[in-house]
Amino acid sequence: MWAWLRMAMAVVVVFMPGGFPLLLAYIAARTLRARWREARMAARAHGRSLSVRDVVANLHFKDLIREARAAL
Repeated sequence: MWAWLRMAMAVVVVFMPGGFPLLLAYIAARTLRARWREARMAARAHGRSLSVRDVVANLHFKDLIREARAAL
């Protein structure tokens, strides 16, 4: 059932105007949220504060690709 749902989401992204930028925004938000959680846990473990720079500095293109595969 999940395979059909993912396929339907892919079709909507292809045929809906503005669907591709919407998908990219979703993937970027999902990746940033996951990296924010990881950075927050690492900062707590080391007893220091967390900044957006810490999160974005550890973000790589391969992470976005991995999240895109997980989203679809």
